[in-house]
Amino acid sequence: MTTTVTGSGEPDDSDENLVWRIVKVTPEIAETFLSQASANRRLDMGHVKSLKESILRGEWKLTHQGIAFDKTGSLLDGRHRLHAIIEANTPVEMLVVGGLSKDSFSVLDTGKRRSAADTLFSTGAKYLPLLSSTIRHVILFKAMPEDRWSGVQARVSNDRILAAYNEDKDMYEEAVATGRELSKHLFASPTAAALGYFLTTEAAPAAEIDDWIAGLKSGASLEPGDARLTLREVPRDTQKRGSKRRMDMRDQVAIYIRAWNAWVDPDKAGELRLRRLKKGEKMPMPVELKFDPPNHVGISRQAAANDHLPGLP
Repeated sequence: MTTTVTGSGEPDDSDENLVWRIVKVTPEIAETFLSQASANRRLDMGHVKSLKESILRGEWKLTHQGIAFDKTGSLLDGRHRLHAIIEANTPVEMLVVGGLSKDSFSVLDTGKRRSAADTLFSTGAKYLPLLSSTIRHVILFKAMPEDRWSGVQARVSNDRILAAYNEDKDMYEEAVATGRELSKHLFASPTAAALGYFLTTEAAPAAEIDDWIAGLKSGASLEPGDARLTLREVPRDTQKRGSKRRMDMRDQVAIYIRAWNAWVDPDKAGELRLRRLKKGEKMPMPVELKFDPPNHVGISRQAAANDHLPGLP
């Protein structure tokens, strides 16, 4: 076991045996530490996977949270971190503390876990729960569009969310502001609307996005068959809990993207079906517009929509 830094506090009668050191914990050392585990709480494999992926992405940071042993050498805290090191097959530096009282276990990790919104607090951004949810779902859309966005496989670390925000904070803040407004006019939740806006904005020039959003917000002068009007007319109770027609986040985003694709590409207008994703059906991807189209495109788009766009099934 390689110790890089050692230290101790000023001991008193209660912690005269307390020692701590920063250790580069290898998978082999992790196995040894785990063999010293005493009675402990149930292992959360989803949390282990999340920590493992953080290690593999190089996001692991040395903090005050690490590994703890009691005075007899039994492992009190850190099983999830140790299992993650083994799963990642990658050594990381951690604080290792020894000499704790055995009854310390009852108070370990009883504080409130830091949420992604808490992590974003220092940025000064607004609407932190919605912002963190939007960033998380953008990451999930890009990483696993065909899988469920819930459960242990859909966990995204706070560090990853913060890093994504710092890479594109203006766009995320704009998406959140727009999503809050759109959700007043559409069936979609603020997160689904913000996610749909973020993804389609990546795929089109600003002028097209402005036209799309203006129609969704006001509904003014939209002809029958316009995909924006059809999207506005999706029943607002479809995503509410307890509703027989409730749609989850993936369903809501899929509907938003289908409507966008039908509005952008007249050839796809006849394919528009504003419904849930079927089992095994792939998530639609936003149609890209690399440049501002000439005026006649808008005319042909509307004409195609009038001819072919169906209503809700």
